Amino acid sequence: MYRSRRRFVVWMNARGWTRLGIIAGMLAILAWMLTEQMPAARTWSDWSMPLSGKTIVLDAGHGGPDGGAVSKSGMVEKDLNLAIVLQLRDYLQQSGALVYVTREGDNDLASPDTKAYRKRKSEDLAQRAKFVKEHQADLMISIHMNSIPSPKWSGAQTFYYPNHEGNAALAALIQDEIRVNLQNTERVAAKAPNTVYLLKAVDTVPSALVEVGFLSHPGEAARLGDAGYQKQVAAAVYQGILRYSSGERPSGSSSSPSSPLPSPAAKP
Repeated sequence: MYRSRRRFVVWMNARGWTRLGIIAGMLAILAWMLTEQMPAARTWSDWSMPLSGKTIVLDAGHGGPDGGAVSKSGMVEKDLNLAIVLQLRDYLQQSGALVYVTREGDNDLASPDTKAYRKRKSEDLAQRAKFVKEHQADLMISIHMNSIPSPKWSGAQTFYYPNHEGNAALAALIQDEIRVNLQNTERVAAKAPNTVYLLKAVDTVPSALVEVGFLSHPGEAARLGDAGYQKQVAAAVYQGILRYSSGERPSGSSSSPSSPLPSPAAKP
């Protein structure tokens, strides 16, 4: 039996053909984008994780038998340091960094067999410096709090030791973020004295020590004990690290040659 074949003819004017050409072109571009391997520098991972490939060591000052400073209300520095370090770790990890912390609980790094306090302190600091080197860090940040007999001083300050070319820039960028975001000081980053062992010992990677405030100041001590404020502190330090790691360097006078305030040397 003979079956007739039906033919369909589509009539299209010039405008229709133009639209069809545009659609075909867009589909071709989309197909290329899906199949072509994009350069690594432009991947979404690199945009969303700017610290990918970086190893950072965070040091929560004091710990164990060494409590550090104590506020009039009884808040102990070692606990507050750790809270800020753990929050900072979260921010850094979310940006792709591999983060190690010198302690995650209430302990120091000295041997359990070491009993004398002064000897434990020396051993603890030596082990912290060793920890940084063993983990092949790209940079190190140590978190502390200040305290002096007078209750009038307040505000955060970042310290560095001039034994690595990146230290002053790292400290200056962190201090800049502290000034802008915490608005509790107009100080600039300062050179730490020779007695700050950890900054002296860590001489192969950029490092800085942040005194995030004064526990001897009643108002600031209350803020430092607040979890929301601790997150603000961690965020400011994080932003400074991010700026440094991106290659930014401070312009103008962003650091001073010596500390105008009680430095980390004022504490044991």
